[in-house]
Amino acid sequence: MRILVVEDEPRLGRALQRGLTAEGYRVDLATDGIDGLEAARHEAYDTVILDIMLPRLSGYRVVRTLREEGIWVPVLILSAKDGEYDEADGLDCGADDYLTKPFSFVVLLARLRALHRRGAPERPTVLAVGSLRLDPASRRVVRDDTEITLTAREYALLEYLMRRQDQVVTKIELLDRVWDAGADTDPNVVEVYVGYLRRKIDQPFGRHSLQTVRGAGYRLFDETKADPSRGATGADTIDDIDGDVFANEAAAAESADTAETGAGRAPAPREA
Repeated sequence: MRILVVEDEPRLGRALQRGLTAEGYRVDLATDGIDGLEAARHEAYDTVILDIMLPRLSGYRVVRTLREEGIWVPVLILSAKDGEYDEADGLDCGADDYLTKPFSFVVLLARLRALHRRGAPERPTVLAVGSLRLDPASRRVVRDDTEITLTAREYALLEYLMRRQDQVVTKIELLDRVWDAGADTDPNVVEVYVGYLRRKIDQPFGRHSLQTVRGAGYRLFDETKADPSRGATGADTIDDIDGDVFANEAAAAESADTAETGAGRAPAPREA
């Protein structure tokens, strides 16, 4: 296993290099953010151990740049910044784990083993389906550079569909994952919220990315890569009476959700 340590404190950097080498790892050491970023770009590492407070380029910017460039090497942040928002910022930037200094070397080794078990699958910090973007950290949704305002329920529904892009998701699954699984909610309310989403993420932009797969559920996909043979449609069918009933039910929930719009929006990561 090959590890890159990016640490500007010389004694700690050398100690990590010696300790990890004694455990059988091949270890490279970089002492500032620019050198660390270049090494991670051009060498095949199994893990990067990254400080935040680095000369020339902060650890936040290093990991964010790696993820933007599609480099999914596991990153463990090792930092003296021990506040809860510091940790949240690091993870939201794309790090896979966060350990504060002072730390236990035994725990560090255990966390490295856990990261290696997971491997390096693609895991973008910003979800994208075609030109539609959703940032879970800031709770912002953007299509073609236009920000879209969603209620809490609409946001939760869209995020779930985006995480399963190009997969057919049933109404029952959506009720279980997006609504309260224990509540007695009629499955047809899902159709109403899908309609709300289409009017915000598709119709103003002339798109049809959120489609109904008859008898199966819903699919969110990138139209630019669409396969016309898949047989999905872009419209729901519910009769007028039921439609009014479920629209009224959804509208009541919508009022409550509206108060939550934008709630939980995280502050931008602080540079160090």
